[in-house]
Amino acid sequence: MPSQPNSPYQRVILKISGESFSKPGEGGIVASELDAIAKEISDAASSGIQIAVVVGGGNIIRGAMLAEQGQIDRSTADYMGILGTVINGMALREALIGLGLDCRLMTAIEIPAVAEAFIRARAIRHFEKGRIIVLAAGTGNPFFTTDTCAALRGAELNADVLLKATKVDGVYTSDPAKDSEAKRYAQLTFAEALEKKLGVMDLTALTMCMEHDMPIVVFDFKKPGNIRRVVSGEQIGTLITN
Repeated sequence: MPSQPNSPYQRVILKISGESFSKPGEGGIVASELDAIAKEISDAASSGIQIAVVVGGGNIIRGAMLAEQGQIDRSTADYMGILGTVINGMALREALIGLGLDCRLMTAIEIPAVAEAFIRARAIRHFEKGRIIVLAAGTGNPFFTTDTCAALRGAELNADVLLKATKVDGVYTSDPAKDSEAKRYAQLTFAEALEKKLGVMDLTALTMCMEHDMPIVVFDFKKPGNIRRVVSGEQIGTLITN
């Protein structure tokens, strides 16, 4: 499907956290939150822009936090977190299909009973057929975050931009929840984000985006219509480029 003539993007990677599927302070998947995410993605997809969604799994389990308790090896804990992203991916796929969208779930580890294995050529074909792709299981490896997965898949799939959906409206000089004097950046360079340690993404993900010259937009996905606005190229949130 062709993109909007006025959009600078043809293909985007949308990164949503596992916490997006639950209410603040809670875990699991809340139907109302899942429904809201699916409707926002559906609205954005109606513009014709190709969308791949990378899902986190923090609402199900956080491997690093589990490993810190000392009973489970970090590698095993991370694989448990990877499976958590698959649960979220299955839920999102079903919600999007329920809205009448053609959607495929692809995973970095093979789970043929519930999803396709990620194969770049197959993912490109899904894009060509106008399908939304949900990407789960991170990179398929422990010690890598789903932010790194988003950067990796963005590079592999030749995405025009990585869209990081958060619960704040961009990148700030400090935590706006703790510092009333915090100011939001409209635009940053990768070098500035790294130098100032702003915590946009983990360093591996940020460096990969910088090396592949793939811009990042950090934005508030909770505001209705924001996903459509950002995929259409509207200037919201914080843009990070070279």
